[in-house]
Amino acid sequence: MKKYFAIITLLLGVLAAPAHAQMIRFGVQGGLNVSQVHFNTDLWGSDNVTGFHFGPMLDFRLPLGIGADAAVLYTRRGINGSHDGAFREIHTDYLDVPVNLKWRIGLPIVKPYLAAGPYLSFRVAGDKWWDAGFIPDQLKAKSFGAGLNFGAGAEVFNHLLVGFRYSLGLTSNYSELKDGKMSDIGKDRGWVVTAGWLF
Repeated sequence: MKKYFAIITLLLGVLAAPAHAQMIRFGVQGGLNVSQVHFNTDLWGSDNVTGFHFGPMLDFRLPLGIGADAAVLYTRRGINGSHDGAFREIHTDYLDVPVNLKWRIGLPIVKPYLAAGPYLSFRVAGDKWWDAGFIPDQLKAKSFGAGLNFGAGAEVFNHLLVGFRYSLGLTSNYSELKDGKMSDIGKDRGWVVTAGWLF
């Protein structure tokens, strides 16, 4: 865990370093996730799982409506999966670190924005195996993941943030034990609805 927190601190430090060149604000955000794991095998099926996220954030602006934000979010995702007619829901908790570039339209009260950028995920809970007696194959959550976010939203009265984003997982988040060997399967995909407050 120490190396994960070191990476997170470094990412936030990179954003905060040029503080004299732009306005930086701190805030909090939280909301709902609707996620689904896309498996690269036809042996597994997966339905949507509703989770949540919350945590501190950092927002800064440059001229011409350009800016960025970063956050450290406690996030719950998971699998509502089926295999050979058997069903099981597994929740996995992560520390997500999204870093987004933003473009704002500078209207007086409501400032719409577009955002996109990478995220890193560090598993903190939910390293669950499927019960050996439940199905013949086993599934395990991996400790690290990464992907891209694409989103839009609005800043209201310079403090309230509301928005949504689509998260596209680029790495496999699960490993399957089959015939004595581990293989990578399953990438997270999902929609996130979020709200935040900037101080």
